Amino acid sequence: MKAAILGMGQQGKAALHHLASSDDVEEIVAADVELSRAEAHAAAFGGKKTRCVELDARDTDAVRRLFASGVDAAVCLLPAALSDVVTPEAVRAGVHLVETFYTTPGTRKLHDAAKANDVAILPEMGLDPGLDLLMAAQLLREFDEVHTFNSYGSGIPEAAASHNPLRYKISWTFAGVLRAYTRPARVIRDGDVVELDPAQVFDDANTHHVEVEGLGELEAFANGDAVEYVDLFGLDRAALRDMGRFTLRWPGHCAFWRKMVVLGFLGEDPVRVAGGEVVPGEFVRTLLEPQLQYGPDERDVAFLRVEVRGTRAGKPHHAVCDLIDYRDLDTGLLAMNRTVGYPAAVAARKIVSGDIPARGLLSPARDVDPELMFAELEKLGIRIRRAV
Repeated sequence: MKAAILGMGQQGKAALHHLASSDDVEEIVAADVELSRAEAHAAAFGGKKTRCVELDARDTDAVRRLFASGVDAAVCLLPAALSDVVTPEAVRAGVHLVETFYTTPGTRKLHDAAKANDVAILPEMGLDPGLDLLMAAQLLREFDEVHTFNSYGSGIPEAAASHNPLRYKISWTFAGVLRAYTRPARVIRDGDVVELDPAQVFDDANTHHVEVEGLGELEAFANGDAVEYVDLFGLDRAALRDMGRFTLRWPGHCAFWRKMVVLGFLGEDPVRVAGGEVVPGEFVRTLLEPQLQYGPDERDVAFLRVEVRGTRAGKPHHAVCDLIDYRDLDTGLLAMNRTVGYPAAVAARKIVSGDIPARGLLSPARDVDPELMFAELEKLGIRIRRAV
């Protein structure tokens, strides 16, 4: 198998680490707009299998040349906005593609073309979305009827490393985190769909606390649109009383960011300051980003929980699935690197091997065997715990 990794940022390191250590991978092309970054990661994680190329993914011809070089599968860890360049070229070239971000409208249109060309396009194959969908698919098999479906995802510093005033450090693109804080959300409460604007997401009335073994109490706020997952999982809307997708942070996070959102600190419209223009969101990111970095001996925590209540064989049934992972200080890979980069890289291998046989536009919730993925991830030290 010849693999390519597009985007050698934080999560690309973990994807490279896994592919380089896999016997079925003969060659890896590590592609990034900054060649020096790809080379640095290749020196640390790529071994002799890896060659680095400079790639501006906005250049369609450059992407086309990369895919024409004999690549069997690619892991795309670029910003989602570049999917409309990369994904059509993968389909044309017959290259399987795994992505970690939400499915874009452009990608949805490529199902028929991908299937006709025997190509698998698998977006949403990271941590959240990704492993949360696999956990949910596995749990939902146990239920005849679902009344409550909640999922939680988190990337935070462990308690010993949460010493700054925000109790938060960056393990994902910070610009993406801040954008997520300004988008609306939808949940189901008492059978009704509730729409939350960005300011309401952080209100006390819309947040709650969750106890996590080994971490303690965390606070939860709605993350995106949970209602679209009703159809994805084939849930009975009439029976469903409560449903939400939530992000977890250390307590106090919601109160701080509610003020920032309401006062416009994350806005994208420029404001005049001392004769010049400043974009508030860019200012906040630029100011905070250097202050929220992990030290070399500090660990982050990646956590997922899927909790379902309903009935099974006519009796009440309650099942919970948890994933918790910590930074590997030996490799330096953050838990977020591991739980995003590893699943994407494993999935690329399993598509090429035929263990993920479907073609066209795929979904982890429908087309990937949870037991297969969990067994592979356990070999990498990522474990899922289930309780009833």
